[in-house]
Amino acid sequence: MANFTPVSAAIGGALIGFSAVLMMLLTGRIAGVSGIFAGLLNFRSEDKAWRIAFIAGLMLIPVIAGWIGYGMAPPKLPANWAVIVVAGLLVGFGARLGGGCTSGHGICGIGRLSPRSIAATIVFMATAVITVAVTRHVLGG
Repeated sequence: MANFTPVSAAIGGALIGFSAVLMMLLTGRIAGVSGIFAGLLNFRSEDKAWRIAFIAGLMLIPVIAGWIGYGMAPPKLPANWAVIVVAGLLVGFGARLGGGCTSGHGICGIGRLSPRSIAATIVFMATAVITVAVTRHVLGG
């Protein structure tokens, strides 16, 4: 495992958790990205400004980090754009069906001791374990 960086991962995780707590304390809102983005798509929503700022921050911070020397390797994407589009739609559908994304349930939901989020996170993690086991040991990937 070449990218094992426990210190930076722990610091990053703590910052994400701290920001979720701050958002809840200061605004009363949950920092679930899929819910924030869904609010942008709701034409009747009147609270778009903070949602736009939040999503823009998610997109701009990695760019700014790269400019100051904390770049990342570009992701390895499939050559076929149809695969990317279908995968994105499936992720969006799954987040909508699950009442939030994996990180939203895992960070914000479990932090609030939400039974729904705890159950969802258990299902996500079990599915991930099974997927890796099948991919590596059954399919030989």
